[in-house]
Amino acid sequence: MYKIAVIGGDGTGPEVAAEGIKVLEKVKTKFNIKYELTHFDYGGERYLKTGKILDDEEVEGLKKFDAIYLGAIGNQDVAPGILEKGILLKTSFGLDQYINLRPVKLYENVWTPVKDKGPKDIDFVVVRENTEGLYAGAGGVLKKGTKDEIAVQESINTRKGVERCIRYAFEYCKKRNKKKQVTLVGKTNVLTYAFDLWDRAFQEVAKEYKDIKTDYAHVDATCMWFVKNPEWFDVIVTDNMFGDIITDLGAMIQGGMGIAAGGNINPEGVSMFEPIGGSAPKYTGKNVINPLAAIAALQMMLETLGEDKAAEAVEKAIMKTILKMDSMAAGKMGMPTTEVGDTVAGNI
Repeated sequence: MYKIAVIGGDGTGPEVAAEGIKVLEKVKTKFNIKYELTHFDYGGERYLKTGKILDDEEVEGLKKFDAIYLGAIGNQDVAPGILEKGILLKTSFGLDQYINLRPVKLYENVWTPVKDKGPKDIDFVVVRENTEGLYAGAGGVLKKGTKDEIAVQESINTRKGVERCIRYAFEYCKKRNKKKQVTLVGKTNVLTYAFDLWDRAFQEVAKEYKDIKTDYAHVDATCMWFVKNPEWFDVIVTDNMFGDIITDLGAMIQGGMGIAAGGNINPEGVSMFEPIGGSAPKYTGKNVINPLAAIAALQMMLETLGEDKAAEAVEKAIMKTILKMDSMAAGKMGMPTTEVGDTVAGNI
């Protein structure tokens, strides 16, 4: 019996999460998977009503679950950063979700802005360190609001944090079993302290995986090659900030935010899965938002829980559904949100 926490969140988050749960219910019947859902109201609406974001006791309570399924966080009436730091980062740090996993995969019948590239060319995974780096919050401000203001933001990289992220990337590459190549993305020519540590740890861990090829690319060159030669990549491992940036580019070349899903992973604990497109408040309640990213996040959740056959069935159902859709863009799919969910569930 899997205990799953559901956070619908803000904007269209509850709508897309509902379609994912619809597919999960079909998976339950087909693969005899037992689960129990507990819904939480964490998000902008609760914050505006009560002033509460997410306290330590609530984070502690999430540790009792096997997984967290998230719709979206982000409310236009709440100042930027409050919900993102108070819910998303607090959950990732509090549950030690030290991996952000982002598949970048182009499916048939999905438009990509990259000319002359197709599904065989765009199929890789980004493993992003998720609890350190510039997002650790180290630094401060001096003489704020004056002409002499100083702002310092420090990137924190520990040997433990870096190594466990790199090791996860190699293990994932081994399981994925495609090109069998792991690429370290960094900036060794400028960030000589942080990425010296990353490079040394990468080389040492690589020695344990003789059958996996290794490669290195500067982050700026990686952005260029995502567009020019995406077929070069299999599994990428990188730090928190660079991973945050390149995965948005990855989402675009795989067809947009409507299909891009991600997971904040603690391999030894509780992981959280979500579509990466945000809450899209202007589409709330219109039944036009694309739920496929949320359904793909459900697929990732099933895979992480060890339900590989169910995860494979969900992906095949997504691919079959896409063939009937006009576009991945909200309002241009050729069918409403609920029909997309019904179609995926029907294809299981």
